[in-house]
Amino acid sequence: MIADFEYFAPKTVKKALSLLSQYREKAKIIAGGQSMLVVMKQGLLTPEYLIDIKGIAALDYIKYDEGKGLRIGALTLHRAIEKSPIIQKHFKVLSEMERNLATIQTRNWGTIGGNLCHGDPAGDPAPVFIALKAKLKLASLGGERTVDTEEFFKDYLEVVLEPDEMLTEIQVPTLPPRTGTGYEKLMVMKGDMGIIGTAVSITLGGTDSVCKDARIVLGNAASVPLRVKEAEKVLIGKTINEGLLTEAGDIASREADPPSDVHGSAEYRREMVKVFVKRVARMAVERAKAA
Repeated sequence: MIADFEYFAPKTVKKALSLLSQYREKAKIIAGGQSMLVVMKQGLLTPEYLIDIKGIAALDYIKYDEGKGLRIGALTLHRAIEKSPIIQKHFKVLSEMERNLATIQTRNWGTIGGNLCHGDPAGDPAPVFIALKAKLKLASLGGERTVDTEEFFKDYLEVVLEPDEMLTEIQVPTLPPRTGTGYEKLMVMKGDMGIIGTAVSITLGGTDSVCKDARIVLGNAASVPLRVKEAEKVLIGKTINEGLLTEAGDIASREADPPSDVHGSAEYRREMVKVFVKRVARMAVERAKAA
């Protein structure tokens, strides 16, 4: 049963920030409710004030500029990202990720900002945005600040937002030449949360197949989306082959600290990390060569 609360539905960012500044720790933002209502029903959160920002049209957009890169408003629907021609042309991995995020009904109502702010390490968007070097713009009445997506997550269901702040925009830089990206997750059924997820970005040298840069990020393999930096180092500066991909998967498995639950033990998840790092990195290399 959900405890009583006072409900607000501001139509502007300024009004929403004013309410957050006024009520601070007593208030929570709802931006679709796919996650918030669940934890409220479980009694894990009992806000006295609920600030529904879903009606702020100014935060619903997808824009792309070759110089500035991709800009996604925090209230953009998952389905809009999945179907966007801009996304499919310049950041196809985001569209691919969205196709397996929950159900169509959820994607038609849930927002990208709400997903990120929920802070679930099993969520799909965060590993992909980290692999893409995305930044998040956070706003308060006192001003704005930008943080790396990688630094946004503190612990399970905990992010760096201050009580008077809200996420307003996701910023993804333009991909360097010869860069390939991929994301896959292990699911029982299509649309399930990932038992393990892996996002990989690979950038090759200008005229050869030497790995210039690599980012490997795991979902549901720790209390936060986890970038496995030691596994990345195995690939950088070398011509990638099957042996290197296997080694990177092994190292990533050792870097991971996955949970055990009804969907799989920690040991099982570690084995799946090996499989998915190798599989998705191979995909990213192939796409980089074709880019």
